Amino acid sequence: MSALPVEPPVEEDAIDEVEAALAWHDGDARAAIATLIDDCRYLRLQLALTEAAMSRGFTRG
Repeated sequence: MSALPVEPPVEEDAIDEVEAALAWHDGDARAAIATLIDDCRYLRLQLALTEAAMSRGFTRG
């Protein structure tokens, strides 16, 4: 049984995502950063709510 080597992510993909975020905000870097921070805050809240709603038995398997 042989496993295929896993290649590290290409740096160009990250650049495309950055360019896409900037393009979404018409080149306004501050607006793009503010949106990303808001998204991060929202996802952290969702994670906290999920952790609070999940029982310990569920996480133990």
